This record gives sequence, C-alpha cells and structure tokens, in this order.
Amino acid sequence: MAAEHADAATKRLRLREQLRSGRLLRFPGAFSPLVAILVADLGFDGVYISGAALSADLGLPDIGLTSLTEVADRGGRIANATALPSLIDADTGFGEPLNVARTIRTLEDSGLTGCHLEDQVNPKRCGHLDNKTLVRPEEMVRRIRAAVEARRDPAFVICARTDARAVEGLDAAVERAKAYLDAGADMIFPEALADEREFEAFRSAIDAPLLANMTEFGKTPLLEAAALEALGINVVIYPVTTLRLAMGAIEEGLRVLRDTGTQRPLIDRMQTRARLYELLDYESYRVFDSSIFNFDIPS
Repeated sequence: MAAEHADAATKRLRLREQLRSGRLLRFPGAFSPLVAILVADLGFDGVYISGAALSADLGLPDIGLTSLTEVADRGGRIANATALPSLIDADTGFGEPLNVARTIRTLEDSGLTGCHLEDQVNPKRCGHLDNKTLVRPEEMVRRIRAAVEARRDPAFVICARTDARAVEGLDAAVERAKAYLDAGADMIFPEALADEREFEAFRSAIDAPLLANMTEFGKTPLLEAAALEALGINVVIYPVTTLRLAMGAIEEGLRVLRDTGTQRPLIDRMQTRARLYELLDYESYRVFDSSIFNFDIPS
C-alpha cells in the first residue's frame, strides 16, 4: 500500500529532480495497474502510459479513437498503482486549445505526473505509420500555451512531441522543437528518428530534456540504454513492449490450451500465485485489516 504515500505533487517534483540529474530515466509502458506495479518492483524509474497500448487494450487501432475520459480514467488507475512518476500519451490534446486546457486539468486531477502532446492533425495516427499530417507550427504552439496556462501544478511536466521528421525532415523537426520550447514545453519528444546521428543533431540543437521512443517494429533503431545515455537522452520509453510480450504469451498459451485440452504444459511459463500475491502486497492489506478490526462484538 506504499503508493498511497506518494501523492501526485510529490511524484511531479521527483520527476523534475530526476530530469536535472543528467542520467537516463527508463519508463517501460504499462497497460494496466498490475503491470505498473511490476515495473516499480523491478526498479525502473517511471511508468509510461501509451496511447497505442491503451487503444489496443480496448480493441481499437491507434488512430485517435479513444476519448479523454477513457485515457484519463485508465491512465489515473495505472499512475496511482505505484509511487513512480508517470508520463501519459495525450495525443493531440483531444481537440482545440480549449480542449487541450481541459485535458491537462483532467490529467492532473487523475494523478498523472506529466503528458506529451503532438503536432499531428486531429484525429492523429500512430507515429510510425506513413502519411501523417501535421498542423502548422503556430497551431501546435497554441496547444502548448494552452496546456502551460491551464496547469495548476507548475511541476506537471508538459512534453511536446513532434512528428515532423517523417513529414518535413530533420531540420524542420528541430525548428519546430525550438518553437515548442519557446511556448513553454518542458521536454521534447522527437518521434521516428532514423538513427543515432539524428539523436545527436537534436541533442546539439536543443537545450532541454529529450525523450527517445524505443518502440519495436518502428522506424527508429532499438538503441541500448547505455548508447542513449551517451547521446545525452534524458528519458527513454518502451511504450508497447509489455503489451506485445503479454499478447505473444497469451496467444501461444491459448493455442496450447485449444490443441491439448489442458493448461498443464503451460504451468512453468506462468507467474505463480505466490508471486502475484507478493506484487499485490496481500500481506500489508491483511495487517491493515487486522489493525482496524481487532475487536470482538459483545454478545
């Protein structure tokens, strides 16, 4: 029950401090609160809540079909499951600047540590698909200004994602990033960079924290954490890794169950009951319950 003692404000200040540390922060994606608990248990720095993973978990493609209510509710449940800071994918902010302002306040109320907003048109598409369409830089600047002015906690992290590399080229992406920082963004997320050289170009041009997206099967090569840290990257996300691992194992297990009629061949691949209970901290709940209900009802 330790997460109850780390409120959202504390997590936001902690993330700000971590971003100033100069070391690489690793944020695996969590598509459920239980996954977030495991991320924390294994010693990662934070939890990332992917729009693509959230959409997929709802049985939807990542093309802007989820609502603010769905994202904030699911994101808040994940964020509040641990004492780690959390960063959530807020797509385009769910509309015009006024909608962006409401998005930020809703995410704050849900207990998120920060979010990223992107410069695609609304509705957006996955950042590693072709034929993306961007808004004009001035429109994205308005989104960011709305987000900055709407937040009530100045420590809530607003990250600006630009998808311009795949549409307008690297130089344009860098120029957009500079404009977004001028508008008040705290961090830059350059999506779909092609290689280490392009990360180097961003690092030399941008005097602010940078986020790298290490998603599988995308346009960016999968760089090791040591390489990213050497490049001066501040945060790395692994947005859909846990979902892909889980779904791969589930599909394989269901095939075995279908074909053999029993789950016995799968037992060695399963998380044990004891490990699940350990992650869920059953013992602390038992102790808490006993401390409250430690009396007898007189006859």
